[in-house]
Amino acid sequence: MHQSSGRVGLGFSLALLTAVLWGLLPIALKWLLNSMSAATITWIRFLVAAVLVGLVLLARKQIPSLRGLTKRKKLLILIAVAGLLLNYILYLNGLFLLTAETAQVVIQLAPFLMMLGAVYLFKERLLLWQKVGAWLLVFGLLLFFNDRLALLLTQFGSEAVGVLLVIVAAVAWACYALAQKQLLMSFNSQQIMWLIYMAGALCFMPAVELAPVLELSAWQWGLVVFCCLNTIVAYGAFAEALQHWQAANVSAVLAITPLLTIGFAQLLAYFYPQFPSESLNIWAWVGALLVVVGSMLTALAPMLRQRIN
Repeated sequence: MHQSSGRVGLGFSLALLTAVLWGLLPIALKWLLNSMSAATITWIRFLVAAVLVGLVLLARKQIPSLRGLTKRKKLLILIAVAGLLLNYILYLNGLFLLTAETAQVVIQLAPFLMMLGAVYLFKERLLLWQKVGAWLLVFGLLLFFNDRLALLLTQFGSEAVGVLLVIVAAVAWACYALAQKQLLMSFNSQQIMWLIYMAGALCFMPAVELAPVLELSAWQWGLVVFCCLNTIVAYGAFAEALQHWQAANVSAVLAITPLLTIGFAQLLAYFYPQFPSESLNIWAWVGALLVVVGSMLTALAPMLRQRIN
């Protein structure tokens, strides 16, 4: 079993950097969606990631081979690829119809759904604090939409479609994560991600619209570069954080991502009123906090159980 280095300060700093990068990502993507299609943005992100991660694997002589794999492992690769590709494109299409804050809060269902999938597929036990965290997360989501819940349920408008797309994106991510968990017995995480990036670059290529890309301003190109590097840097910081701090603590820090997105979006809207942001009442803020607390409890449940026992 891997033992962390015990450098808590460094582990916390890296986890916080990951949360900040993931908190900023939907805001940058939301801005880009005004100029580029979801498919084009996704293709560029996959292509850049495939090239950069591929160069790292090539230097280490770790380019994965699919030869000799069993049908089960090939099926797992297909599920992982389809899951993450659907997650990327559905999330972006949902984000186009929603504010960055709403999309980030709803996507918090992803790790919750992965936990339920692990309970069902791998017969993992659902601890008491995980159950409490799950109920808080669901209740928090209902509170977050307190002033729009009836409208979302009775009128299938653009916001309802956006929420539904992000929920399906969360389901797709959970499928990817569960498949990856099994694939880690045959490949390392970078090899799995490279296979997915390559598949994504090929799959989304026919839907690319290059004309808008050629008309981007320097500021918009900066956002493109940020979005391309964000995932690689964030996942790198996340992996390094796990080297120095316990996984439960790292996950608990990452749970604040929705609050960071809300804070960044509100701040941006203050200076740039044209940026679409959410007008949140007190109950929506309470709901967002409960989503974060629920996510933290779910992540910290094993540690809480050990301390209580």
